[in-house]
Amino acid sequence: AGAILLGKTNLSEWANFRSSTSSSGWSGRGGQTRNPYVLDRSPCGSSAGSGAAGAANLATLTIGTETDGSIVCPSSISALVGLKPTVGLWSRAGIIPISATQDTAGPMCRTVADAAVLLGPLTGVDPRDPATTASRGNASTDYRGFLKADGLRGARIGVVRKHLGISSKTERVFDEAVKALRASGAVVIDPVDLPDPGPMGAAEWEVLAYEFKTGIAAYLATLGGSNRHRSLADLIAFNTANAAREMPFFAQETFELANKKGPLTDPKYRGLLATCRRLSRSLGLDPRFARHRLDALVAITAGPAWPIDLANGDRFTGGSSSYPAVAGYPSITVPAGDVHGLPVGLLFMGRPWSEGRLIELAYGFEQATKVRQPPQFRATLG
Repeated sequence: AGAILLGKTNLSEWANFRSSTSSSGWSGRGGQTRNPYVLDRSPCGSSAGSGAAGAANLATLTIGTETDGSIVCPSSISALVGLKPTVGLWSRAGIIPISATQDTAGPMCRTVADAAVLLGPLTGVDPRDPATTASRGNASTDYRGFLKADGLRGARIGVVRKHLGISSKTERVFDEAVKALRASGAVVIDPVDLPDPGPMGAAEWEVLAYEFKTGIAAYLATLGGSNRHRSLADLIAFNTANAAREMPFFAQETFELANKKGPLTDPKYRGLLATCRRLSRSLGLDPRFARHRLDALVAITAGPAWPIDLANGDRFTGGSSSYPAVAGYPSITVPAGDVHGLPVGLLFMGRPWSEGRLIELAYGFEQATKVRQPPQFRATLG
């Protein structure tokens, strides 16, 4: 489509799926990515470098990958627009996998318009990724027509307030965003809460562990004869042999737990996947959309960035990525404000294949608020 490729950005080590105490933005290959707003704060992850590079004006367009939060969290924390498409809108061929049912790539850009420009050219059915078959008839190659400044007028928006885990300061940013939705002509239904995501999250982790073990072996098999690693067990052995370089701050207990999982034919896996789909879709998002005739649900994407802590790992400050991530549905985050200069985003969650409508809503909100400020690269807060 004429884009000039500048390079690859630093990813959180194994997309934050190697250890429960990992630090977002750190990898054995690239070191620690920093947040361009406050340099000792986390860039979130796992698409940490894509978020930091876009926010710092190193590139006009960046691409991230998400299993759960890895596009929208670094976008929110670096005041970007991040769009996680419906699973299958973009091909995953070539992406190192975690989850066949949740993984997707998506745009991370400074404006909704740039995200819309980037979204269209990468859609389409790809024989290398069976998930894209479902996009036939549901995808567009050009989403710029959805950039409508009055995109919120008459839209029905449900507000999710429970189970976000956010601070009172972040809640004030949220309240101002909801006021802006109303002022822009949206019909706001407040609240429209979702169930506690805890049970869904427990099942999700197990599903990811199963799918990662199978998916990584399939991916490694595509790399040819020069690659000596063929399985998750081989990766565990490599990390152990190179611990000083690969594991100076956190270990690989997630790898080790995933390596104990069976094949995807295991009835336990099938049951867990069904649980995830039931909790995220038929008991979660679907009835809320239907009952209130909603165009979207909104919530705070993520709280403000926390200090980088290589000793203890991430200290997340709340958020709302899991329901659309587990369901495989689209979401888009837009800058909504800040807490002491640390950006906070508003997440719009939609029905499957509703990217165009989400772009309308996000663009309307962006044009009504225009709260994004460029980073100042402060050394620390205060």
